[in-house]
Amino acid sequence: MPEHDVKDVRDIVINYHDGTSRKATVLDREVPYPEGKLIVSRTDTQGIITHANQAFVEMSGYTEEELIGTNHYILRHPDMPAVAFAGLWETIEAGNKWHGYVKNLRKDGAYYWVKATVIPNIRNGVVVGYTSVRRKPSRSKISESEALYKTLR
Repeated sequence: MPEHDVKDVRDIVINYHDGTSRKATVLDREVPYPEGKLIVSRTDTQGIITHANQAFVEMSGYTEEELIGTNHYILRHPDMPAVAFAGLWETIEAGNKWHGYVKNLRKDGAYYWVKATVIPNIRNGVVVGYTSVRRKPSRSKISESEALYKTLR
């Protein structure tokens, strides 16, 4: 891992909605979203990752083996307000498409922003999982999102 100023590093405990938690190191370092790439993943109805494309593997910093079978919330950055994810789940569980801007936490503690679209996978009228497609967000939307999320935390 590259050297960082101590002020740029935070060791924290992230608590998840299902009662689990984990220790994580958070760096104040953004990894730019790769030009021309789409990050794609699929999960089951509980958010467990069942598919990760190569762009997702590369941006997350995890191996495909580390991602598959893990809850998608492993990427949740502590700067993201819980209410943002509550709205996402409310929308997709109702069978609707969700769009939003998300700050994700990489395995190495750095972060990256995405413009996310989450679509319910429906079979025979039943939601069986979700597909998430992430694109490069504009800097202006990232700035708007950062300001909004500060008010919601």
